[in-house]
Amino acid sequence: MAKHGKKYLEASKLVDKTKAYSPEEAIDLVKKTSTVKFDATVEVAVKLGVDVKKADQQLRGAIVLPHGTGKTARVLVFAKGEKAKEAEAAGADYVGDEDLINKISQGWFDFDVVVATPDMMGAVGRLGRVLGPKGLMPNPKTGTVTFEVERAVKEIKAGKIEYRTDKTGNVHVPIGKVSFDAAKLVENLATVVEQLKRVKPAAAKGVYFRNITVSSTMGPGIKVDPTVY
Repeated sequence: MAKHGKKYLEASKLVDKTKAYSPEEAIDLVKKTSTVKFDATVEVAVKLGVDVKKADQQLRGAIVLPHGTGKTARVLVFAKGEKAKEAEAAGADYVGDEDLINKISQGWFDFDVVVATPDMMGAVGRLGRVLGPKGLMPNPKTGTVTFEVERAVKEIKAGKIEYRTDKTGNVHVPIGKVSFDAAKLVENLATVVEQLKRVKPAAAKGVYFRNITVSSTMGPGIKVDPTVY
């Protein structure tokens, strides 16, 4: 067990580990239990009743949070010609083709999200070994392989996040910052849960939402009552 500091232990006393709170109460506690000096990120972890060994029960997609995450993502776009101009006009941080592919293959990673037009994927595929492990490979399921580059860039800048089930059937995503108004965090949380409900695999059996936990960076986990959704 990791040793927790005094502040964390004090904050933990505010949380009843046996209780599943309403979303409003949980967010209120997240704000109260943030012990760090910076504006901590608020995250939600959702444990789903899915069998991730089966391909049809693995979830992956993207969602635009109504109030963003509090962090503006740096967007890199692989595109040529008119589509490259469109990406630049939409506010992409980096736009290019072979030049950027070479730069990344040499170890440059000053970006958070990668978008590519479908005609670039043959060349971008060469970066699979370096982008894949970092979760940065463009994917049609998350809307990052598209000719609609303007829309893709604007949505990402507005707070679009990607979600996917990990090996244990958990989905982990940021839903904002501790400084956010509580109502905005509650709404962002509801947006994530509603989306996961919408994409529930037909083959998933039993209880779907096993556990919903919210926490701030280095703060204690607070259980949310899944039955309210």
